[in-house]
Amino acid sequence: RLNICFRGKLGRYPPWPGKIVSPPKDLKKPRGKKCLFVKFFGTEDHAWIKVEQLKPYHPHKEEMIKINKGKRFQQAVDAVEEYLKKAKGKDQVSILFPPWLFHDLIATSSMEPITKRLKIIEEDTGSTSIQAADSTAINGSITPTDKRIGFLGLGLMGSGVVSNLLKMGHVVTVWNRTAEKCDLFIQEGARLGRTAAEVVSMCDITFSCVSDPKAARDLVLGPSGVLQGIRPGKCYIEMSTVDPETITELAQVITSRGGRFLEAPVSGSQQLSNDGMLVIVAAGDRSVYEDCSSCFQAMGKTSFFIGEAGNAARMMLILNMVQGKGLTLAQATGQSQQTFLDILCHGQMASTFVDQKCQNILQGNFKPDYYLKHIQKDLRLAISMGDSVNHPTPMAAAANEVYKRAKALDQSDNDLSAVYRAYIH
Repeated sequence: RLNICFRGKLGRYPPWPGKIVSPPKDLKKPRGKKCLFVKFFGTEDHAWIKVEQLKPYHPHKEEMIKINKGKRFQQAVDAVEEYLKKAKGKDQVSILFPPWLFHDLIATSSMEPITKRLKIIEEDTGSTSIQAADSTAINGSITPTDKRIGFLGLGLMGSGVVSNLLKMGHVVTVWNRTAEKCDLFIQEGARLGRTAAEVVSMCDITFSCVSDPKAARDLVLGPSGVLQGIRPGKCYIEMSTVDPETITELAQVITSRGGRFLEAPVSGSQQLSNDGMLVIVAAGDRSVYEDCSSCFQAMGKTSFFIGEAGNAARMMLILNMVQGKGLTLAQATGQSQQTFLDILCHGQMASTFVDQKCQNILQGNFKPDYYLKHIQKDLRLAISMGDSVNHPTPMAAAANEVYKRAKALDQSDNDLSAVYRAYIH
C-alpha cells in the first residue's frame, strides 16, 4: 500500500516523501498513538507518523509536484522513483509534510539534537565554521528554532533568505521600506510588521539586509527604527555588507540598550540566495551565532564565526574586492572572451562565479544577480579600509574607477558583469 501524508491548512509547506520501515528494536512506540515509523527520503531523519496523516503516494504525486516546484522536493521525488524501480514497487512509500510542522507529532530519539548534527570546526585562528551535515536546507531536514524571527529588507538577497526561512518552518515577521514587497511573503505565511521598531519588539532575533552603510544606520537610528524596539536580550543581526566603522557604531548602540549584536554579511548572488546556498561570515556575540544555527542552515551552505564585531565586515570587503578586481582584469585582457572562459573553467582557477559572469557578457544578459552599484560600494569601502591601515590597494582602486565609469553609463542597477560596458564605450 503506497501512502502520502498532508494535513489541513498547512498547504504553504512542502510535503516530503518517506518510506514506512521497521523501527529500531529499542525504540518504543508512542502510547495511545496509531503511528507508523517513517524514514524520509533525501535525509537521515526518522519519525513516528500518525496513520491519519498518511495517504497514497501515486494518486497524489502529480498534484504535489504541481504545488511544490522546489528543486529539493523534486530531488526527493526522484529518489523515491529510483527506489521504486529497484524495489519493483513492492515497498510502501509515503509523502509527508516535514514532521516539525506538526505540533502534536512525536519525534523519535533517533533524531539527534541539532548541536550534535553540526560539524563545528575550530581552527587555530579561533574561527568557527558551522557547516551543514545531515541537517541542511539541501535535504530539507532542518529543525527550526522556536524563537521568533524578524527580517528587515526584502531586496535581491533578503527575499531569497526570507523564502528559505519560511520553507524550513521558521516563524518570520517581515518589514520593507517599500511595503508592497512584503505581500508575497505574507501569502507564504510571514507576518507583517508596520515599522522596523515593531518587528524588533515582536521578535527574539531580527535580521536586516540593506544596501549600504547609510541605509543600515538609518534603519537602526532613524524614526521608528530598530533601536526603539531593542530591549534587554533582543538579538539584532546585521547582514548588510558595510564598513567596520558602521558595524562598531551599530554594535555599540544595540548593546547599550541591553541588546545582543551579531554581524553576518553574506557572499553570494540572488540565485544562491534563492537556493539557500549563501556563505555567511559572522562576528560579534558568539551566543547569538549559536542561537541562529537553524536560520544560517536554511539560508546558506556554510557559515563562519570569526571573532569580534567588525571582523566579518573586513573579511567580506576583502572577498568582494577580489571578485570585483578579478572580473575587471579578466575583461581587460583583450583576448578572446570565449577562449579565456574555456581555459579558466578547465584550469586550477576554475570559478563558477567568473564562468557565470563571462557567460552574462557573452550573451549580453545583465539582469541583476548582484547589483553593479553594490560591488562598487564594496570596492570603495575596501579601499577606505586599506587606507585606514596604510595598506596599498592599487588594483582595487583601478577596478573601482572602471565600476564608477560603468555607473556613469547608467549601469548601476544592472548585474555587476555590466562593468564590461565600461570597456566598450
